[in-house]
Amino acid sequence: MSFFSKEKTYREPIRWQKELRLAPAYLLLLIWIFFTVILLGWVVLASFSTTKEIFANKLLSSGFHWENYEKAWVNSDVSTIFFNSLFYSLSSVFLLVVVCAPAAYALSRFSFRGNQLMQNAFVASMGVPVVMIVLPLFAMVAGLDILNHVIPNKLTLIFLYVGINVPYTTIFLMGFFANISRAFEEAAAIDGCPPGKCFWQIMLPMAQPGIITVSIFNFINVWNEYFISLIFGNSDQVRSVAVGLYSMINSMKYTGDWAGMFASVIIVFLPTFVLYLFLSERIIAGVTGGGVKG
Repeated sequence: MSFFSKEKTYREPIRWQKELRLAPAYLLLLIWIFFTVILLGWVVLASFSTTKEIFANKLLSSGFHWENYEKAWVNSDVSTIFFNSLFYSLSSVFLLVVVCAPAAYALSRFSFRGNQLMQNAFVASMGVPVVMIVLPLFAMVAGLDILNHVIPNKLTLIFLYVGINVPYTTIFLMGFFANISRAFEEAAAIDGCPPGKCFWQIMLPMAQPGIITVSIFNFINVWNEYFISLIFGNSDQVRSVAVGLYSMINSMKYTGDWAGMFASVIIVFLPTFVLYLFLSERIIAGVTGGGVKG
């Protein structure tokens, strides 16, 4: 045998008896995948067709109509709501990491008076529906007279998105920090590294899988958020994609540009699709990594 021969990879034999018991679950999964692919495929084809072809069920009979995307981006003002949501999502994700990562680290690694009470408060606040607090918040924001100004209104939406997602983000990251071995902190302390520097230079990079995963979840939550944007975003210049798409669907009663609407749906759908497509392995690693002891 040659010294440079490749090692044989061991493959676990297929247990047909076990696989047959799981056949109904596999069948349901295949049906769901088939239905999803067909549905998304039809929407993509409709976005390149004309409205007449959509109602005649003759998609792409006259070729690809790329102008649907141009009209949706420019005439339907999809560009405005797209960049609004991108600004809200990226800003909220950044601020949530800056705020919640130190809080999760302190709650999971240090024992102090009120620690358990704060953790219980975070868990309890996750069960409070947004609809219960939106009216008091709206009264406070309206009293400050900032709803009629674009920049303060956008900053208010970011502040609300961050506040609503703080409990979930903190609890999620606590699981990662709690499972990192304390030997790293002890070694840093021996070398004279203060706790704050140890967190930013050692512990935070080690919690990178959890931070990436929760950032992806927060990005998607803010991107798809509808209720807060509907209540506080009272002008087209500050509305997010969810409210903007709803307005477009209502306008179809008068314009009838269904091809442009489907093109708008694809544009809005792309960011979250790209995240899942290229970062799915990181999401799975982050979700499972929080339950593994370091």
